Amino acid sequence: MANSPALQRIQELTTEINYHNHRYYILDDPTLSDSQYDSLFRELKKLEEENPHLLTNSSPTQRVGASPSQGFLPAIHKLPMLSLGNAFDDTGVQSWHTRISNLLGYSDFSMSCELKIDGLAVSLIYENGILIRGATRGNGSTGEDVTQNLRTVRSIPLTLLGSPTAHLEVRGEVYMPVESFNQLNEARAANGEPLFANPRNSGAGTIRQLDPKITASRNMEIWVYSLGQNENEFTPDNHWDSLEWLKSLGFRVNPHNHRCTSLREVFDYYSNWVVERRNLPYQTDGVVIKVDLFNDQQTLGIVGREPRWAVAYKFPAEQAITKLLDIGINVGRTGSLNPYAMLQPVIVSGATVRYASLHNEEDIQRKDIRIGDWVTIERAGDVIPHVVGPISERRTVEAVIFKMPEYCPICNTRVIKLDEDAMHRCPNTGCPAQFFELLKHFVSKGAMDIDGLGEKWCQILISEDLVHQVSDIYSLKKHQLLTLDRMGDTLADKILSNIASSKERPLPRILFALGIFHVGAEVSDLLCGRFNSIGDLAGAYAHELEDIPGIGPKISESITNYFRVPGNIAVINSLAESGVKLEQAFSETRLSANIEDKEWHGLTFVITGTLSSMTRREAESRVKALGGNTTSSVTKNTDFLVAGESAGSKLSRATQLGTTTLNETEFVTFLHNPSAAFIR
Repeated sequence: MANSPALQRIQELTTEINYHNHRYYILDDPTLSDSQYDSLFRELKKLEEENPHLLTNSSPTQRVGASPSQGFLPAIHKLPMLSLGNAFDDTGVQSWHTRISNLLGYSDFSMSCELKIDGLAVSLIYENGILIRGATRGNGSTGEDVTQNLRTVRSIPLTLLGSPTAHLEVRGEVYMPVESFNQLNEARAANGEPLFANPRNSGAGTIRQLDPKITASRNMEIWVYSLGQNENEFTPDNHWDSLEWLKSLGFRVNPHNHRCTSLREVFDYYSNWVVERRNLPYQTDGVVIKVDLFNDQQTLGIVGREPRWAVAYKFPAEQAITKLLDIGINVGRTGSLNPYAMLQPVIVSGATVRYASLHNEEDIQRKDIRIGDWVTIERAGDVIPHVVGPISERRTVEAVIFKMPEYCPICNTRVIKLDEDAMHRCPNTGCPAQFFELLKHFVSKGAMDIDGLGEKWCQILISEDLVHQVSDIYSLKKHQLLTLDRMGDTLADKILSNIASSKERPLPRILFALGIFHVGAEVSDLLCGRFNSIGDLAGAYAHELEDIPGIGPKISESITNYFRVPGNIAVINSLAESGVKLEQAFSETRLSANIEDKEWHGLTFVITGTLSSMTRREAESRVKALGGNTTSSVTKNTDFLVAGESAGSKLSRATQLGTTTLNETEFVTFLHNPSAAFIR
């Protein structure tokens, strides 16, 4: 087998085609004509068809896209994918540079300046030079495994050049070129389909298509911008050299990157690209500035989810003048009535703008914006347009003062406006406009955690008329699910099993899942420390709610308004009839006792990483139920760090400070024997 002519020729063709792919897609310097390349590709494909046992995932022929997926698996990032802090002017960058200089003890450090590509951040993992996983950023700790889709991006090498290391992770930005975006919209217009808003959203949606063939058809590209987790003997000591090394392995690194040794050079680079970005074939929304030396990056560390050693200097928003034709109303998940401007189409930052944000009624009145006015609009960050204000001197007598509607434009429920709330709201959670967002929230991980029911399936269940309120989830039957396109027997069983399991969620999770305005995870914990059931809470008066520390008039008013809506009560009754546990045992309501009497009173915990037996929020609730405090950062006042999987920098900080660290098993043991925390 090893010496078969077919295998030998396949290996020769694969090597040759990979070489020419690199010259075409990475170096933009092809040495073959299209017909010559096609001839090699056809020969390879024919050999693989004749010898299917020799076909591998790393073959150049496998970029066309695999069969459609039923969904994306989670992909855990061993090294978190961080977000960036922003600066909007030279003063902001100067302040960042001064902070870094003070922390490092010197100011003449070199910096890498890179165009901030307006796309989707991804992680690529290679084993022995072969691409084995591609994932989205997600929440920074866990993304989605979109390997099959990323294989279709031709500027992502499936096999690395040279002598790659056993394990290598790189990070990059996948994007849709402007030309590809325009072609896509032209095709959609020709088919009578709605147009996509901008290349970034279109590109992000393309990478998350369940059918890789759709991704393959849209000509996505990538710029690789950093090393991720890297296990090798070659370790560059700075970011710039690491990019040069990645280029040698066949990765596409932006040629406009620039190494700077002073802030003056940084400002010159930025000023140049404020103008020149319009000539690029892709969209950018700023410049990323990074401290170059890895040792300095390690010293500076991170704050929250942002590295201290990098900042995004955003490009200024662009403005245009157009006519405000009308003001429409959208209804959001929490029932907020969101006014938006309907504009005479105008081009801003290379995109045609027809709609823009107007924030709320008070903002409209403060700016004195009237229907029929000529207005200035602005695209902040080249993405979200909003109305800056009217051009009063061009106002005519026909201009109309805007008034918010008294009734929801979707379900005709009377609109309410709470004290100190800038938004008008529809209090009916059964309102169709709110329902899709509410259903996504209800099934999400922090709420009922019904794994398998992602955004796409929520949309399908609604469109197929299978759910009209969140409680309908518990009435779904297997035969109904199997009628849905791409729903298989295994997935249907998984979804139904997870739906059944969710009936036993703790009461705070259920309360949070209802989507009551102002009732987030922490407020839910507080309420369930005082009330033993949803029924008890529904019957509570405002003064009873406000007696709870942390519950003020705004929250109490929102809660009482929620339980006054008959449709909301109907949903709760339906949940109870379906077997969802809407009450808790007395032993679970530990927060109602005096905090000073609790076992962990005076102890401070930090919980980091991924826990297998509970969510982080549940762990924090258990700590608070025992009288302890939880914080987000490790300091000298931290008593315990609970370290789950992929704990990261907080674990390192705890080690430096000598803070007691508990693994998940030890933490759970303490929960069952709280007094043990004092004798450890």
